[in-house]
Amino acid sequence: MVEDKAALIRQVPLFADLHRAEVDVVAAAVREVTAAPGDLLFAEGDPGDRLFVIVSGKVEVLKSLGSPDERMLAVREAGEFFGEMSLFEPDGRRTAAVRAMTPLHLLEMQRADFEQLLHHDPAVAYQMVRTLSLRLNHSHNTTIADLREKNHQLALAYAELKAAQAQLIEKERLEKELETARWIQRSILPSSLPGVPGYDLGAFLMPARAVGGDLYDFIPLPDHRLGVVIGDVSDKGVPAAIFMALTYSLLRAEAVRWESPSAVLQATNRHLLGMNEAGMFVTVLYGVLDSHHSSFLYARAGHEVPMRLDPSGKVEAPQRGRGQPLGLFDAPDLDERSIGLPPGSVLLMYTDGATDLTDPQGTRFGLDRLREAVCASRAGTAQAICDRVWDVLDRYRGSSAQFDDVALLAIQASR
Repeated sequence: MVEDKAALIRQVPLFADLHRAEVDVVAAAVREVTAAPGDLLFAEGDPGDRLFVIVSGKVEVLKSLGSPDERMLAVREAGEFFGEMSLFEPDGRRTAAVRAMTPLHLLEMQRADFEQLLHHDPAVAYQMVRTLSLRLNHSHNTTIADLREKNHQLALAYAELKAAQAQLIEKERLEKELETARWIQRSILPSSLPGVPGYDLGAFLMPARAVGGDLYDFIPLPDHRLGVVIGDVSDKGVPAAIFMALTYSLLRAEAVRWESPSAVLQATNRHLLGMNEAGMFVTVLYGVLDSHHSSFLYARAGHEVPMRLDPSGKVEAPQRGRGQPLGLFDAPDLDERSIGLPPGSVLLMYTDGATDLTDPQGTRFGLDRLREAVCASRAGTAQAICDRVWDVLDRYRGSSAQFDDVALLAIQASR
């Protein structure tokens, strides 16, 4: 029976990138469900703790079912999923009704199994963010078409009133879907920081929009070593978030295959070149923290140079070599160096959103102010350092908008 479900799962695009073992895990978790045309699968406002994947058939997604304001939001067909919104709602309520249009064959997955799958395989999260982005564009185009039709049918004043109301509803819905995308992106990043004997770790990320293109990760490696990643995708918003999730997954896969940080980045670059029709790129710093040798060996692909505070509090920056971003060149030049981390030292890595942030008068924060902020924040834990540096950045920004994502990583060697 599990093998039969595994065969069905392999036909669904959402699970297309799963390995056989992962497909078997999903097969054991899902339940097959059938429905007849006209069956109401759930109503708006119902409690919801599971999502559905359509193996065959069609469903319609309806808002305000049975009322004068009833309207169809979308039609979902074989290979698509629905019911995911209630998994991200604070009270777990269904945001719309779903009704069968044809005989249905469904796979049902409960919340706990879904969350475990997202953490286990970020590729599924990437596929879901991409689907939400496509739905967002489709809903936007549908709304415009509806408004044009209403302008032909109603008097000018009434049409303007209805358009304003529809725009408000659409705005709220778009904000909710973007918040869902942000939750998915957050679920990809580490929910807790690993423990490394003799070292303390800190991390901070503040997207400029609901979702962003900055990333960080900590990857356990053999022999008491830890892979550390920080990166910055060239674009913003949903496209950057999708490219970020892709880069994150590739780096995790390659980090356990190669000893050299440069080899990890070159392998990741080869994959990105074959998946990058949009011409996006990402700057990355990937390093290996070796607790036995008190060192940090890193390769830099166009990313900002890290800064180190020695035990006396003096800020030092490694020599800058040439480093080209990933996703553009067949064999990018990479800057590989090693930094010693004696007891009492601190290493800070950051994205350029920190130095490019501006005050209300348009003056950049800059590298000198960042160095001063790190020096002033060095007391306490590595996490406290990241949090205090962001507090300095946020106060400097004041009422001005944040135009770029900001990511900070700190490694503190115990005294």
